[in-house]
Amino acid sequence: MNKWDERFMNMSETVAQWSSCFKPDRKVGAVIVKDKRILTTGYNGASSGILSCVEKGECLRVKLGIPSGTRHELCYAVHAEQNAIIQAAKLGVSVDGATLYCTHQPCTICAKMIINAGVKRVVYKYGYPDEFSMSLFEQAKVEVEKFEDLD
Repeated sequence: MNKWDERFMNMSETVAQWSSCFKPDRKVGAVIVKDKRILTTGYNGASSGILSCVEKGECLRVKLGIPSGTRHELCYAVHAEQNAIIQAAKLGVSVDGATLYCTHQPCTICAKMIINAGVKRVVYKYGYPDEFSMSLFEQAKVEVEKFEDLD
């Protein structure tokens, strides 16, 4: 880890605060960077035109008793990593060869998108119960690092 990693990880934590996720421990932020330049950002939240869980006053996953790391399709939110990649597509920005900084380890669905988008390195701070995503990154030869504070 270096000072640039620390700066971009701090930025992902700032972006996470924009999340509309109902659960405080699941506010996730992502920043995609290439050549020390921020290309896009993303945070987890409801799709455009859909009320968020905060606006609804409840979390669908909690209401249905869905365990963390499972049944991702039963959530109003789009993951932070997905939103960062979608933003790049909407803006016509290539993320090929970039680094993705994320507050949390990506899930399997996000890992597949990250791999196909051409991201070559992922740096995350907090774990997530999804070992298969780590296996996919290893098979695709995407460098994955758990962020450790420089202090």
